[in-house]
Amino acid sequence: MRPVDDTGAAKRLESGLPLVDIPPPGSRQESAATEVAETPGPEAEKKAPCPGLGLFYTLLSAFLFSVGSLFVKKVQDIHAVEISAFRCVFQMLIIIPCLIYRKTGFIGPKGQRIFLLLRGVLGSSAMILLYYAYQSTSLADATVISFSCPVFTSIIACIFLKEKYSPWDAVFTAFTITGVILIVRPPFLFGSEVVETDKDYSVHLKGAFAALVHAVFAAVTLVILRKIGTSVDYMLSIWYYVVAGLTECIIALSILGEWSLPHCGLDRLFLILIGLFGLGGQVFLAKAIQIEKAGLVALMKTMDVVFAFIFQIIFFHDVPSWWTVGGSLCVVASSIGAAVRKWYQSSK
Repeated sequence: MRPVDDTGAAKRLESGLPLVDIPPPGSRQESAATEVAETPGPEAEKKAPCPGLGLFYTLLSAFLFSVGSLFVKKVQDIHAVEISAFRCVFQMLIIIPCLIYRKTGFIGPKGQRIFLLLRGVLGSSAMILLYYAYQSTSLADATVISFSCPVFTSIIACIFLKEKYSPWDAVFTAFTITGVILIVRPPFLFGSEVVETDKDYSVHLKGAFAALVHAVFAAVTLVILRKIGTSVDYMLSIWYYVVAGLTECIIALSILGEWSLPHCGLDRLFLILIGLFGLGGQVFLAKAIQIEKAGLVALMKTMDVVFAFIFQIIFFHDVPSWWTVGGSLCVVASSIGAAVRKWYQSSK
């Protein structure tokens, strides 16, 4: 393809619009427009997705992520760190050929390496903590608490990227904190009866805390990705993620002494499916963001919570308490409110 010298043409190329030279005033604009409309080029056909396709990709991504978390919950004989290690190995086998094909290298630009390393360490730590939360507390509780990530992202972006933090963001933060408190139900607020009636409350508390720290780490990771921007290929970012994650997992498993191959053939199948469904969820979410508005994607992403509740009831026969339902409504309302506000601002 010959290089595009015109600035307007370059912008149209980036946005996916067909490269059509704009004629000067007085020329046959109408006939040219009619001709282009009647004979659309391959780029125009390629960049005209089916209406609602992005939302369908988001829904499919939410379903795949939820099924992956279900398998994590099912594999109880393998430590969460080891599950994370298997996922990193699986993704590494896919990322390496992609990096070789795209010729991006394995190190990255010199000025961005520290950010890539931080993204990899914090992102993989967030994954390990989320898997631990899935195993320690209920599927619904861990999923809902992890949805507090956007609130922490707004706060951290305000501090480090100097992004505006409006009163609406403070309202959404208050809703999220209220929801997390209702789910965790700390004894100093709800009394000692909570601990006495729930024999596994200490385990639940550890899982809830892990999900909350996951949300914080994931928020910092998103801020780092914003800082990096498009200066680094996204495949290279995932490469740092899996390399740092695998290194963390090997060190942690060596210290904990938890390394062991799964005894059951079904657990081995679950480990493979966790990697497959996790990768599939990432791919469909990336495709959804490419062709759909981010606000709508964020709204549809809340289906993660719905799937978590359904799977918890069907596969574990665990009906969520009213505290969990109330906390979930607060967190989901906060996420929806933030998404609608961003959508409204971008549409002005």
